[in-house]
Amino acid sequence: MFYSGKMVDMKDNAKPHRRNWTLRVFAVLFLIFILGFLGWSGWVYVQIEDYAGLDQAAPSDAIAVLGAAEYDGQPSPDFRARLDHAHDLFSRGIAPLIIVLGGTGGDAYSEGAVGRDYLVSLGIPESAIIAETQSRNTEEQAHRIAVIARANGLRRIVVVSDGTHLFRIHEICAADGLDVLTSPRTRVSFGGGAAESERLAHEILSYTGWRLHLHLHLP
Repeated sequence: MFYSGKMVDMKDNAKPHRRNWTLRVFAVLFLIFILGFLGWSGWVYVQIEDYAGLDQAAPSDAIAVLGAAEYDGQPSPDFRARLDHAHDLFSRGIAPLIIVLGGTGGDAYSEGAVGRDYLVSLGIPESAIIAETQSRNTEEQAHRIAVIARANGLRRIVVVSDGTHLFRIHEICAADGLDVLTSPRTRVSFGGGAAESERLAHEILSYTGWRLHLHLHLP
């Protein structure tokens, strides 16, 4: 009887030991995950910063401008900065064609059409502009660039957007087989450091989601 009772006590004592061992395993796995995510995020951050500070603009077949917000048919400050930069590249003879991308944002106007009209107001011939008006996010815009390029025999594209946006765009376009150069628009100062941090966090999350084929459909 004494031996049997002792065996029961040993089994009872083993249960907390197994629980503690399981918790340690989960803690180690969680720590590995956190360290891996931080390492990955750091690598993506470096790529984003590299592209943000690099202007690769060189003679190409077209300039593609990624859409941004428009307000009642007028480009937002962000969008206007991108369009002005594309106008400058066009004036320098970088490419004979501008592709403006972006669908509707809930009103009667599309970003592509608003961008086209703005560029025309700057003196660029409408015949030198292609307005894409269906895409709803960065991934769709990048894929539409590939479709337009193939349909028009365009081999090299200079992509214009915010600096922090360009690494993700380049990678998506490259995955579609495009020869893409990137050219960041002039910075528009608003929102301070907090806004810049939000942009970087957004890009890291969006790029990670794209690589994991999660189709987050973020802007």
